[in-house]
Amino acid sequence: MSTGTNLLGGPPPTHLPEHPEVSAELAGGAEPAAVAAAHPAASLPWALLAEAALDAGEAVPAYAFARTGYHRGLDALRRAGWRGHGPVPWAHEPNRGFLRALAALQRAAAAIGETPEADRCRDFLRDCDPQAPAELLR
Repeated sequence: MSTGTNLLGGPPPTHLPEHPEVSAELAGGAEPAAVAAAHPAASLPWALLAEAALDAGEAVPAYAFARTGYHRGLDALRRAGWRGHGPVPWAHEPNRGFLRALAALQRAAAAIGETPEADRCRDFLRDCDPQAPAELLR
């Protein structure tokens, strides 16, 4: 049985708020670029753009999209009470946009040879949620 209490004394998990309008537009077939333009503070459409660019072999645009989603996610995490460390669980659906942007940034950094950044992003992703790299890094 889980009490939801962190017995190790670290910060509690950060749970980003939902963005139902973003989810609805993407589920309805809207293009991620249109959703990013309409909701630039949301990480998920930026992550989707980065993932598509990576899949197309376009590492530099992927890096730019991923970095935007990553920074917008950091802003949201800070507004949600995150203080620079602590869990950001993959299991909480609204966190996935940020985590996907972070993973895409790791992949894009690796693709352009920015190894220190790729390593930092991999470590940060693991620190957010130890299960996230297995879910996100290919």
